[in-house]
Amino acid sequence: MSILKWLFEANLHFGSKSIAVREIIGGVLGLSSAVLGMRRKVAAWPIGILGDGLLFTVFLGAVFSFGDKTQHANFYGQAGRNLLLIIVSVYGWIKWAQHKKQDVSAPVVEPRWTTSREKSYLIPAIIAFFAISSRIFVALGESGTWLLVDTWIFTGTALATYGMSRGYVEFWLVWVAVDFVGVPFAFKNGYYPTGTLYAIYLPFVIWGFISWLKISKNQKQREAAVL
Repeated sequence: MSILKWLFEANLHFGSKSIAVREIIGGVLGLSSAVLGMRRKVAAWPIGILGDGLLFTVFLGAVFSFGDKTQHANFYGQAGRNLLLIIVSVYGWIKWAQHKKQDVSAPVVEPRWTTSREKSYLIPAIIAFFAISSRIFVALGESGTWLLVDTWIFTGTALATYGMSRGYVEFWLVWVAVDFVGVPFAFKNGYYPTGTLYAIYLPFVIWGFISWLKISKNQKQREAAVL
C-alpha cells in the first residue's frame, strides 16, 4: 500500500466513531502554523498550507474517502475555507519572504491596527464576501442550521489570514470569533480533531493577540520618541 493511499484510508476508531488520520495530522500542522505566525516566522505559511491541504480533503470526504462510507459528508464552506487558506497563505508567504529577503535582521511584519481608511473598504468587502459565499453554498446544496455558521467560518478565515499577512493586530480577534463558532460546528458534525484544534487554538490566539498588541504599542512609543 502506498503512503498516499494509506494516508487517505487510515482511520482511528473510538467506539462507533471514526476519525481520519489526515484530519489529526492537518490539525497538528495548523496549530504549529499558528504558533509560528505568532512568532512572526516565515515557516508558518508553508506548514499551514500543508495542513490546510489535508483538511481540505477531510471536508470533501465523499470525494477523497476512497469509498469509505464513514466519511460521506461534504461541507463546502469548510472545504472552501481550507482552499482559500492555501491561496491567501501563498500570498502571505511571498510577502513575508520578500520582506525577510530585503532585510534579514528585520521582522517580517510590524504589527499594527488597521487605519480608518482600511476599515472603510475592508468592512464593505467582508459583508459582500459573506453574502456572495452564502449564495454559492446554497447553490452547491448547503442549507439548514449550519449554513450561516459555515459561511462565517469561511469568511472569517479569509479575513484573518489576509490580516495576518498584512500585520493587522485585529486578525487575532477575528480568529477568536471563528473559533467560537468553529468548535460547536466541528463537534456537532463528528470532526473531533478539528473541534479540539479550534478549542486549543483559543488560548494561543489570545496569547498571539497580547503579543502583537505589545509589539504595536512599543512601535508607537518608539515612533513618538523619534518625533
